[in-house]
Amino acid sequence: MVVQAFAFYLFAGILILSALMVITARNPVHSVLFLILAFFNAAGLFIMLGAEFVGMILVIVYVGAVAVLFLFVVMMLDINFAEMRKGAKHYVPLGLAIGALLLFELYTLYGTWNMAEITKTNRAAPVESMEQLTNTEMLGSILYTDYVYPFQLAGLILLVAMIGAIVLTLRTRPDVRKQNIGDQVARRAEDVLEIVKVTPGTGV
Repeated sequence: MVVQAFAFYLFAGILILSALMVITARNPVHSVLFLILAFFNAAGLFIMLGAEFVGMILVIVYVGAVAVLFLFVVMMLDINFAEMRKGAKHYVPLGLAIGALLLFELYTLYGTWNMAEITKTNRAAPVESMEQLTNTEMLGSILYTDYVYPFQLAGLILLVAMIGAIVLTLRTRPDVRKQNIGDQVARRAEDVLEIVKVTPGTGV
C-alpha cells in the first residue's frame, strides 16, 4: 500500500510539474519534450488504476505519433514565434466570435436533444452482463453510451486545434514558385506548341 501511494504521488507530481513547464517554457522544443514526459506519467497513473488500454494508447498514439510529430514540426520549421503572436492578435475578435457561435450551436444541439425510449433502455443496460467483458470492451461500452457527447466534443476540439495549427504555420513566401492550377487548366496548345514544317535537305 505504501509503495502504491508513493508511486501515485510520484507520477502525479511529475505530471503536474511537466504540465506547468509545457505552458511556461519559452522554447517550444522544450515544451514538446515536457509534453511527452506528461504523457508518460499520465500513462503510469492509468496503468495503476487498472486502465491499461488507456495507458498504452497514451504511449503509442500520443507519445509515439502526436508528440513526436509536433517535435519534428517545431524543429524543422523556421518560425518566428514573436512575429506570429503579433499577427495572431488581429484574429482574436474573429476567433472569439466564431467560438461563441460554436458554443451556442453546441448548447442548442445538446439542449434540445430528444432520445427515443429504447435508447434510454439500451443506455441503462447495453449488455447482459458486464462481468463477462474485458477491460477494453467495458471501456468502449461506457465511452460510447454515457460519455458519447464528451467524446464527440473532444474530437471537435482536436479538429479545431488541427485547423488552427495549419493556419498559424501557413506562410506565403514570394521567393518560392508555386503551381497555379487555373492557369494550367486554361492553357491552350496554341500558346505553348509551335508546329514547324521542315523541307527535307534545308534544315530548320
